[in-house]
Amino acid sequence: MRVIVRTVSELCITVGTLIVLFVVYVLFWTGVEADGVMSDQIDQLHQQWSRGSGGAAPSAADPAAYHYGRPFAIMYVPRLGSTWNKPVLEGTGTDVLKKGLAHYTGTARLGQEGNFAVAGHRRTYGDPFKDFPRLRSGDAVVLTDGTTWFTYRIDKGPYKTVPTDVEVIDAVPRKSGYTRPGRYLTLTTCDPEWGHSHRLIVWAHLDSTQPVESGEPEALRR
Repeated sequence: MRVIVRTVSELCITVGTLIVLFVVYVLFWTGVEADGVMSDQIDQLHQQWSRGSGGAAPSAADPAAYHYGRPFAIMYVPRLGSTWNKPVLEGTGTDVLKKGLAHYTGTARLGQEGNFAVAGHRRTYGDPFKDFPRLRSGDAVVLTDGTTWFTYRIDKGPYKTVPTDVEVIDAVPRKSGYTRPGRYLTLTTCDPEWGHSHRLIVWAHLDSTQPVESGEPEALRR
């Protein structure tokens, strides 16, 4: 009997230790890894853009294709902090979401007519959208593809819905309040903070653009 009790106790200790290690991995180590990966993605973009014509960012006149799993833009959201910046990669696979923000394939290109839709983790893998509920109408979301700054302004959200509500990334999302084609941005993340039973959504419109050569947009200088 004592042997059985001791064995069960040892198993409980082992299982408890594994659970603690898993929690540490999820809460801490995936964040450390993701921060490093996202920094690498941003460095990769800056290097590509600095090479000039041989590796320049796509232009409006001759846009290059977006390639799955590869970064093509950097996003800044002043409301989430002056140092908050994340790479945007093509595709929404789990492997892509571990590296940064993910562009829904099939939605509009950055700055173009339609709905440029982007997803990001609320928690784990760097917690890019941890503070998503802080976003408010009028907030700026700024992106650059290396040649142009695109400043979007949030019109609605955070709006709570279910994962099956795929209409939120339509070209003209019905629940956004938009009634005609335009140049829109949709951001999505999971809710609650440590779950995925629902989604939080914000919708924005393209407010302004300017060449990178003219300096940072006003929204980033405030």
